[in-house]
Amino acid sequence: SADGGRNLSLDSIPMGLPMSDPTAWTTAMNNLGMAPMGMTGQPLLPDFDPALGMMTGIPPINPMMPGLGIVPPPIPPDMPAVKEIIHCKSCTLFPPNPHLPPPATRERPPGCKTVFVGGLPENGTEQIIMEVFEQCGEVIAIRKSKKNFCHIRFAEEFMVDKALYLSGYRIRLGSSTDKKDTGRLHVDFAQARDDLYEWECKQRMLAREERHRRRLEEERFRPPSPPPVVHYSDHECSVVAEKLKDDTKFLEAIQTLLTWIERGEVNRRTANNFYSMIQSANSHVRRLVNEKAAHEKEMEEAKEKFKLALSGILVQFEQIVAVYHSASKQKAWDHFTKAQRKNISVWCKQAEEIRNIHNDELMGIRREEEMEMSDEEIEDPPEMKETEESALVSQVEALKEENDSLRWQLDAYRNEVELLKQEQGKASRDEDTTKEQQMKLLQQALQGMQKHLLKVQDEYKKREAELEKVREDKLKIETLLENLKEQENSTSRVCACSQEKECPVEKTLSNSPVKSEREVLLVGIISTFLHVHPFGASIEYICSYLQRLDSKICTAEVEVLMTRLQNTFRQELSGVGASLEKRWKFCGFDGLKMT
Repeated sequence: SADGGRNLSLDSIPMGLPMSDPTAWTTAMNNLGMAPMGMTGQPLLPDFDPALGMMTGIPPINPMMPGLGIVPPPIPPDMPAVKEIIHCKSCTLFPPNPHLPPPATRERPPGCKTVFVGGLPENGTEQIIMEVFEQCGEVIAIRKSKKNFCHIRFAEEFMVDKALYLSGYRIRLGSSTDKKDTGRLHVDFAQARDDLYEWECKQRMLAREERHRRRLEEERFRPPSPPPVVHYSDHECSVVAEKLKDDTKFLEAIQTLLTWIERGEVNRRTANNFYSMIQSANSHVRRLVNEKAAHEKEMEEAKEKFKLALSGILVQFEQIVAVYHSASKQKAWDHFTKAQRKNISVWCKQAEEIRNIHNDELMGIRREEEMEMSDEEIEDPPEMKETEESALVSQVEALKEENDSLRWQLDAYRNEVELLKQEQGKASRDEDTTKEQQMKLLQQALQGMQKHLLKVQDEYKKREAELEKVREDKLKIETLLENLKEQENSTSRVCACSQEKECPVEKTLSNSPVKSEREVLLVGIISTFLHVHPFGASIEYICSYLQRLDSKICTAEVEVLMTRLQNTFRQELSGVGASLEKRWKFCGFDGLKMT
């Protein structure tokens, strides 16, 4: 029948083969999934497996067999793995040698429905070509050349794969052995404009469908449009005014009012109505501020509650970890089995990790609160003037902090020593020597820390004594300054001049205001600094500059030195009222003329 000729049915293949060829008969029966039987009814292959679908001992065709380096076409799923003889009405197709590499093909063009068929017999006609290739599917057109090749266009793309299956077959017309009636088929992909055009049209259609689908998805997830705002009228104005007074309808009414104002509905006639509505909107400001404050209060309360709960959880974790540590001691540890000890160690490690995580979280919360507090302090910094005592006070505070840190380190070392003592009972004899060395090292470190702590405490006491001495010296210097001022006012310039003439050299040597080379250097540096600042500078500013050069310089020392040199430095008051400020100026050029 015609249907039997169009389909690659293998049911009729064994019927056209002679029974005397047992190999071909066995191959055909094997492809059908039937156990091959001999003429006497005995199986030809006793180890036949119907699930394999092929004869045992014949390897299947590997699509990646070495050929010309081009990937061969895939075998369609409905095609048998082993190629067999195909009988048609006018011709017969003989399969290629299965041990040869599969025929090479070019790269498949997009949307390919056309194949190139070469190696046709010289006497082959379009009817014979149709008879062979219509078994692969519906053939739309055949373009045959005068030479031994043609192009065949199928209706669907998958039919091209079936046609490629016939590549390599030897074709023979009828039973003729003439060379013009035989040939070897070569089937390959062909590039056709019609295939490319149809493929592009299909891709555009798929792209349109995808865009349409995305548009529908966007419209489905798009929020609904707001309701249209009504036009202004006296009646609508009264309705909106009533809604503005209601807290639940305020948002809707305020949007309507905003739209009316933007539309330009305000004029002389409606100005009073709009003013009353704006006044009603303004009355909600206090309510919103109160609501915000209430929410902030709730948030703070929730934070405090969370912090308290977290601290309570941490306390419980500490208790659990303490239980694990106490169970790890030698008194209780020896009574547990090996598995129980392992479980206790694992549980202890997990509990410590969770406790550390929660502790870090709590410390992070407290750190954020401290940062917020510090930000508030930075916003309104107090205007404080540094005095001569500030340097020593800051040093004392630094010593206190160092003292506290050393104490904490000492406690940590003590804890480590205790832990090492606890672990000594669990360790073996081989580890005793190393742990004793560690104990000795820790004890030495502990002794060194104690010595360092004693030194810091002694230094702390010395600094406090120095601070008290500086305060006493300050008081003495102030009294001396007052006495000097009184003496200067009492003595006359004439006596001073006569005394200077009598013994100028002795006075410069004995009553020199500069007593050491350090003070000479300080005078030079201060003079240079004040010469650059013609409007003067405060004593704190001068000392901050000098402390960059030498951190040991004290404010009181600098001020006493400058008061002694009245012809070189002069102190003036600038500002009025609360902004009154003492400034030192360099007057060495004027003082040189006076002296």
